[in-house]
Amino acid sequence: MREDGAVEDVSSQALSEARTLLAQSLRVTVFTGAGISTDSGIPDYRGPNGLWTRNPKAEKMSSLSHYLEDPEVRQLAWQNRVRSPAWDAQPNDGHRALVKLEERGVLVALVTQNIDELHQQAGHQPNNVVEVHGTMRYSRCWSCADRRPMQETLQRVRDGEIDPACLLCSGILKSDTISFGQSLVPEVIERAMWASENCDVLLAVGSSLSVFPAANVVPRAKAAGARVIIINGEPTKMDQYADVLLVGKIGDVLPAVIG
Repeated sequence: MREDGAVEDVSSQALSEARTLLAQSLRVTVFTGAGISTDSGIPDYRGPNGLWTRNPKAEKMSSLSHYLEDPEVRQLAWQNRVRSPAWDAQPNDGHRALVKLEERGVLVALVTQNIDELHQQAGHQPNNVVEVHGTMRYSRCWSCADRRPMQETLQRVRDGEIDPACLLCSGILKSDTISFGQSLVPEVIERAMWASENCDVLLAVGSSLSVFPAANVVPRAKAAGARVIIINGEPTKMDQYADVLLVGKIGDVLPAVIG
């Protein structure tokens, strides 16, 4: 970002339009994806340097059927959880910029596909964050639904358990996140859709907008009459819905738009 507040390679007109829309809005719903956390050192999934782009086998660990049926997939998943860069990650300028919308009293909800809880760490009230894909910071038993802090379970892995079982029923443990093939929590996705239909601006940040049903927030908002701002590092699957489209470095663009 330059000293004058402009952002390299981003249209000054588009920046001005986005600033104006947000400044005039009374009800903003934010939708975020993995791209907002890459500046915090957490790789995204489908980007040029994404986790699944570089290692297609890693996607198997996010498939519920593979995870439940294959002990080797679970063992690899537990090792990856222990080594995840998310444990040391800190909120970045993009996360902190979004908190300003909450402080202004215009935030309807922050709907996120992310599981890292960096929005809460940045300062958002937890009840304003709608985690449609769950959280990595807890483990949950697939059989009895016992839920515990993930670090307690990871300590068992560090102590030598390669595929820790539930302490209550010996069932399979996984992170308390939504895997491919797993149904979303109805109340959570319903709240996300409600937030998209009850805003005058939808701000979509850092998402390819290709994973459904979460990505439906964009057409739902548009159909309800909201203006749509999309900010991402590369084109998305829903750029056609954008009233303002900003392609650039999220950590620079988002603070410049929100102010």
